Amino acid sequence: DRRDWSVKTKSGITFMTRNSSMVTVQAGTKAIVPCTVRNLCDGTVSWIKRDEYQLLTVGLATYAGDDRFLSVHPFNSDDWSLQIKFVQLRDAGLYECQVTSHPPSSIFIHLKVVEARAEIIGPGEKYAKVGSSVELNCILKSSPAAPEFVFWYFNDRMVNYDRDRGLNITSDLPAKKSTLTILKATREHSGNYSCVASNSYPASTVLHILNG
Repeated sequence: DRRDWSVKTKSGITFMTRNSSMVTVQAGTKAIVPCTVRNLCDGTVSWIKRDEYQLLTVGLATYAGDDRFLSVHPFNSDDWSLQIKFVQLRDAGLYECQVTSHPPSSIFIHLKVVEARAEIIGPGEKYAKVGSSVELNCILKSSPAAPEFVFWYFNDRMVNYDRDRGLNITSDLPAKKSTLTILKATREHSGNYSCVASNSYPASTVLHILNG
């Protein structure tokens, strides 16, 4: 229940966003740092990056010399979120949502920025025998959201739909994993395999198919 952790100030202003909460976003995406304020009256909401003591926005005006920062306030709403476009690792830190009441009132939100990466489990070079079944398992690490897709490439060719090459690909997007299976390996299956997700840095491995 929000009433258990909402912050009501002496001036009657109530912050409906949990103080000292954490927002985790992926580098390169858009971050929304929330701040919901009730009973604002004549107060003004400002955003400050505390670890740099940098004033970002006052009301709907952006004061930072970086147009990636924007105060978002839908008309007649209590929402005064801070939007950061194309988030970078250096944007991580402590953000203050401050209301110019008497005395000033604030809550603080931690922004964590992660770089999602794909990983093909096992060594960078793999070996298998002709005629064997081979599985390449790809997982996504540090990804706060499921990908929209995972594509597999053999050398420079996308092979998600190449069943005639003896390949089978299954992906569990909510679980952030995908598996490429070679049903019966031949020497022609030797080469570079890459796992490319929509929201992560790709991963590659080299597969060598050897005569038994």
